[in-house]
Amino acid sequence: MDAEIDQLEHEVEKIYQQLDLSDDPELEKLVDENLKCRYRVQQLKMSIAKERAKPLDRMISVQAALSAHLQAAIRAAYPEAATVVKVQLTSSAKEEFGDYQCSNAMSLAKAVKLQPRQVAAAIVDKLEAGDLIEKTEIAGPGFINISLRRQPVIEELNRLLVHGVRPPPVDRKRRVIVDYSSPNIAKQMHVGHLRSTIIGDSVARLCRFLGHEVLALNHVGDWGTQFGMLIAHLKDRFPDYATKCPPIGDLQAFYKESKVRFDSDEQFKQRAYAAVVSLQRRDPDSTAAWKLICDASRKDFQRVYDRLGVENLVERGESFYQDLMTEVVDELKSGGHLVPDEGRLIMWPPGCDIPLTVVKSDGGFTYDTSDLAAIRQRLFAESADWLIYVVDIGQGVHFKGIFSAAEKAGWLNPAVARVDHVGFGVVLGEDRKKFKTRSGDTVRLTDLLNEGIERAGAKLAEKGRDKELTPQELKAAQEAVAYGCIKYADLSHNRNNDYVFSFDKMLDDRGNTAVYLLYAYTRISSIARTANLSPDQLLKLAKSPGITELQHPKEWKLAKQLLRFADVVDKLTQDLLLHSLCDFLYETACVFTEFYDVCYCIEKNRDSGEVIRVNHWRILLCDATAKIMKAGLDILGIRTVDRM
Repeated sequence: MDAEIDQLEHEVEKIYQQLDLSDDPELEKLVDENLKCRYRVQQLKMSIAKERAKPLDRMISVQAALSAHLQAAIRAAYPEAATVVKVQLTSSAKEEFGDYQCSNAMSLAKAVKLQPRQVAAAIVDKLEAGDLIEKTEIAGPGFINISLRRQPVIEELNRLLVHGVRPPPVDRKRRVIVDYSSPNIAKQMHVGHLRSTIIGDSVARLCRFLGHEVLALNHVGDWGTQFGMLIAHLKDRFPDYATKCPPIGDLQAFYKESKVRFDSDEQFKQRAYAAVVSLQRRDPDSTAAWKLICDASRKDFQRVYDRLGVENLVERGESFYQDLMTEVVDELKSGGHLVPDEGRLIMWPPGCDIPLTVVKSDGGFTYDTSDLAAIRQRLFAESADWLIYVVDIGQGVHFKGIFSAAEKAGWLNPAVARVDHVGFGVVLGEDRKKFKTRSGDTVRLTDLLNEGIERAGAKLAEKGRDKELTPQELKAAQEAVAYGCIKYADLSHNRNNDYVFSFDKMLDDRGNTAVYLLYAYTRISSIARTANLSPDQLLKLAKSPGITELQHPKEWKLAKQLLRFADVVDKLTQDLLLHSLCDFLYETACVFTEFYDVCYCIEKNRDSGEVIRVNHWRILLCDATAKIMKAGLDILGIRTVDRM
């Protein structure tokens, strides 16, 4: 098509060169008209080229695009003013005033000594017409209300339907390391590991969705004094462990037995200390015993990870960094960063009130040393440029010191690499105290997941789903509800705060819960099936003609809500606060209900139930909603099912 247009223009140009227009005003007029048409053709070609240049692997971030337009307008109107653009979605109560709103004129007014409405008018005057903006209005004391053009929104939704849900643009592809979960070898995973595992897995999923290269690391506790007592106890209980694998499946009991002996038997304690030294020297027998204990724990951990759908988690325990710690100490010494303190060697990170203990008075190393070795290895050997540590909020001071020390040592350059401590509060029982069993013990994750399965099964039976679903469908629904509700209850709260663990609230099918969202997703996904449209037919419809109009206010509201997904994900990239994604998914389900209640999608015969008429573009809007919800739930690590 483009070649044909170019050829035609070339032929016209040759004719123009041969014409004598001096004696024929009428011909001259026709040529002028033709020139205007040629100009329009050029504009059309530029529009086509611009459309083709849009990356299909990225969704448009409406808020970011509007912010960029307004930032340029503010700079043009007030070059000396330094301001961060604030563009917000207009509240539902004020939708008639526009789709988005900018409030920068009020803050700028003081700096430039003008009335806010004057400032707003100057900004609007410099605002270049963009693809997204239909019109702007100045309201109240100086708000700039922005109405979106419908066509770009329709085009973006059609791209979503054809190419799937894509992430928003990112500044660059990064090599990301996410450190999370981190249970201790020889101990069962308990509720204290729940938040790190759930939040960390979701953060890793988010980074993969954004297109980054992600290495998820499980920094397990697999080194230290306790392994001396475990090895000594193993050798006593199972002398033939080297040739016959002992039944130490219940590692928790095995650990308690060894701890009792360690605390009460001085001779055993000395043998345990000797075993530690032997392990540190890489003695083959001690190393074999250590590996056996680690393998038994690893299998136990993996069962929990499989149930929670945690994938691609690479175990790299404290033992991995043992040989690297000597290098760290030598480098810090040569750099003049270590100072003696009562027999220790400590380091004062800039901006920190507590030093890091790098070498103990007995010459041993500490958690500070191993974490310094880890951050150094991750930045240099792994070439990571974004490090994320998902560890409880109580470790905030520790990680502040590690990051500051790494910067002082010259390993970490904040202009090149980003580091985040993703902290979180504790899990509370319904008595608002630390979540414990009735006997006061720490709640094991296996027991928690088992109870979730039992309660989810009862909830589905209460709804009569056990009579409607096949055994396989019921099992899938039961697991989706059980594990989804546990994850969502965690992720839907601000991770910086403690939260109360309550199965009754988690399994409520009303309000902002996983159960409500899973039901909503399943219902929305079934609409196309009800209309007898297969996925291939939906794709064909999306390609031609696709969504063609958004005339009804509820259609328009739902379309704008779906495009907010890119803005929400963009915000997550900055703060890693996953509850904002949960809020978005709940709002999307509610906005969809508003749409579906008043916008006819399928018309059926009341007597026979036969489908008489289908409104295809609204079915496509339903499909777009399902795709967005699925993408969001995938980031949260929540499995969806087709029937529930």
